[in-house]
Amino acid sequence: MYGITPQEELPPPTPEIPDLSITIQENEETYGRFVAEPLERGWGVTLGNPIRRSLLNALSGTAITWVRIDGIHHEYSTVKHMREEVVEFLLNVKGIRLRSLADRPGRLRLEVDGEGEVRAGDIMATADFEIVNPEHHLATLDNSGARLSVEFNVEQGVGYEPANHEEGLPIGVLPVDAIFTPVRKANFAVEATRVGQRSDLERLVVEVWTDRTITPLYAMQAAGNLLMERFFLFKRLDKPQDDEEVPGVPGVLPEVFNTLVETLSLSARTLNCLKRAGINRVGEVLMMPKGELLKIRNFGQKSLDELYDKLAEKNYLPEENPEGEGDAETDGEVSEVTGEVEKAGDDAENAGDDSSEA
Repeated sequence: MYGITPQEELPPPTPEIPDLSITIQENEETYGRFVAEPLERGWGVTLGNPIRRSLLNALSGTAITWVRIDGIHHEYSTVKHMREEVVEFLLNVKGIRLRSLADRPGRLRLEVDGEGEVRAGDIMATADFEIVNPEHHLATLDNSGARLSVEFNVEQGVGYEPANHEEGLPIGVLPVDAIFTPVRKANFAVEATRVGQRSDLERLVVEVWTDRTITPLYAMQAAGNLLMERFFLFKRLDKPQDDEEVPGVPGVLPEVFNTLVETLSLSARTLNCLKRAGINRVGEVLMMPKGELLKIRNFGQKSLDELYDKLAEKNYLPEENPEGEGDAETDGEVSEVTGEVEKAGDDAENAGDDSSEA
């Protein structure tokens, strides 16, 4: 018949690709292997790279930031009857892995007397923190009269924060490099896969190694949640800009108010200070007077300037409000004066300690 294509000349039907699925192949205490398939060509790298970067750089954790050893004033000293030097002891302290049971900083203590090996499990337990590697070696005492007394400062943060020796810490406080990230290693691989007659599809394999403070499955879920929060902003690009303003913050749109502080590209120190204070969104920053921000621990004028420079750079600051700005500036000036007075007092105390030691 005219106008009808013979059956043998019709093109073969295109096989339908199944929906993307993720399989948990392994989920142990420190190692996990996850497989996502099938993916169109190119999507393996597109998904694998941001997942890996989020796993390594964006997850929060708990770490020791400084220690105080009784009778020791600097890291180049030695502890009587302890085989390790203080520098080596500090390096061992970096390997202590902590799981935070409360969202706040705290202190831990180590009190050991007598001969023997000192391990992380010898640190006194608290209700806020759990040591997940109690077998970790810290030091060796080689005399029955040996004594080691150490105080540890524990904080929460993101990524890696090197020890800062320029904070004006009191004599005897030894800063330690803080390894906050709970992920030790993350890797992804893209493999070819086949569905029916289609052999141009991909399989994404993600491997995660953690430090036992979180499971690999939880790490993957947290990384995926962080990516979703950021990509959600791209989904709302077509939303009108004349939305209702957020109550209590005149001139701030909901998108700006709910923007995460991680997107401001702040330094690790400034970001960790905000996270420890429970400040996660731009709107929370804008609702706080500058004087209150300066009261956050380790958050000084330099961090405040950096924060507001980033907000201005992204046009997140609300329209000028003379009354609000005046109050904020006044609070900031009062806090600065108070900080200068406290710093002067600390300097005087340090000078007195130095003269007494001399």
